[in-house]
Amino acid sequence: MMNDININNNRILLVDDEPDITLTFRLVLEDNGFVVNAFNDSPLALSSFKQGLYALALIDIKMPKINGFDLYKEIRKLDNRIKVCFMTAFDIKRDELNAEIPALKEENPVIFRKPIKIEDLVSGINAELAD
Repeated sequence: MMNDININNNRILLVDDEPDITLTFRLVLEDNGFVVNAFNDSPLALSSFKQGLYALALIDIKMPKINGFDLYKEIRKLDNRIKVCFMTAFDIKRDELNAEIPALKEENPVIFRKPIKIEDLVSGINAELAD
């Protein structure tokens, strides 16, 4: 059981429009000691977002309404300290990504390729949070 002092270090915002992915990832991450708030609706995730509440956001890139990059931009306006990782089932070229969102070049976020092995997801998030 975690104490409340470290809760923000372990709290993850998970946003993916596919409920099976958010359910699976949430269960796995919770089994690995994280507190996860999962959303299948990006506008709802954004309206529920609070500065300083999360250590990391794990965001799918291709979503209806607000895509992952636009959600990232809005979250970044509210909290410039949160770490962000992206997920996608598609090929993403770093130079195209950096051209679309110049701030990402400096940040160089982790991009998980779906489908992802659960152990790779957990180790990648742990590495990002330890950074």
